[in-house]
Amino acid sequence: QVQLVESGGRVVQAGASLRLSCAASGRTSAVEAMGWFRHAPGKEREFVSGISWISGDTYTDDSVKGRFTIFRDNVKNTLYLEMSSLKPEGTAVYYCAARQYEAVVVLATMYDYWGQGTQVTVSS
Repeated sequence: QVQLVESGGRVVQAGASLRLSCAASGRTSAVEAMGWFRHAPGKEREFVSGISWISGDTYTDDSVKGRFTIFRDNVKNTLYLEMSSLKPEGTAVYYCAARQYEAVVVLATMYDYWGQGTQVTVSS
């Protein structure tokens, strides 16, 4: 089993920056890719960005590309999401997820482990 714990979410004003963290523990050797998803009220959960834990290759959704950056610290087993120029539509619960295959995929059902989420609220 792999445990994921997100942190860093809070209330910020539009235009602000914020860094989310996701600490992985347990059987982390089984993790080969991780991703960030978000779930806004009244909307479906959507993929934000993902990274191969082995190669470091990333894939980011066009809606946040250029503003959000995903990166990892292999030593600390921690995933990060650096968010800048936040917009009110970015208000959501942000989840990190891990999968046991290297390819970064956008389908939430393809991820094996999930954190509990961290709330990000962007006020206008």
